Amino acid sequence: MAWQRPDNRQPDQLRPVKFERQFTQYAAGSVLAHCGNTRVLCTASVEEGVPRFLKGSGQGWLTAEYRMLPGATQTRKSREFMKLSGRTQEIQRLIGRSLRAALDLSALGERTITIDADVLQADGGTRTTAITGAYVALEDAIAHLLKSNAIAASPLRHQIAAISVGLLEGKPFLDLNYPEDFAADIDFNVVLNEKLEFIEVQGTAEAGSFTRAQLNAMLDYAEKGIGELMQLQKATLAGA
Repeated sequence: MAWQRPDNRQPDQLRPVKFERQFTQYAAGSVLAHCGNTRVLCTASVEEGVPRFLKGSGQGWLTAEYRMLPGATQTRKSREFMKLSGRTQEIQRLIGRSLRAALDLSALGERTITIDADVLQADGGTRTTAITGAYVALEDAIAHLLKSNAIAASPLRHQIAAISVGLLEGKPFLDLNYPEDFAADIDFNVVLNEKLEFIEVQGTAEAGSFTRAQLNAMLDYAEKGIGELMQLQKATLAGA
């Protein structure tokens, strides 16, 4: 039986996506990223100085923190305080790796950009929405540094976006919402730059296995979706 999408999208169709820039007042860059019913607040803050292992190198750093707010899911999720779950740690490392791939850190100077991704509402794809929205916040943060003459040239080298894909009933689907993510036999998170070069692919078989042909079909969908997300990022950044 063929999988029927809960929201009646085509297999290769994204959910409605929107980026609300300058969503908060104080961060150098801030974006409320909407992907279907998923909402992630992404902020980019800049501080002078770098971690100890980079002091004196002339090189900057980017790190990320990710949290899911208690009311983001149907059943309240307890706040994480001193001890982060393995999932949270893995996601924030993914966000950090993905956004560092956008930068020439030597051009940033000895300063640190911290990406904070706070999930306000979760309906699947929170980590990919965080990466895609955080890139927009990062561009705004870099523009802030340039405007204030803190840096002479932009360290941005690549545009970054991410999307989920999966197999349901043996067929590929793009941008899984929560019911689809829960039901998927295979699910992947894919991060690409503007050249459609891979930054990261996270994937596993939740049940059974998958073929090279199925993998290729999922990656084709991911390339299509990320191309569309990048156009939306550009259109947003070309706005006000």
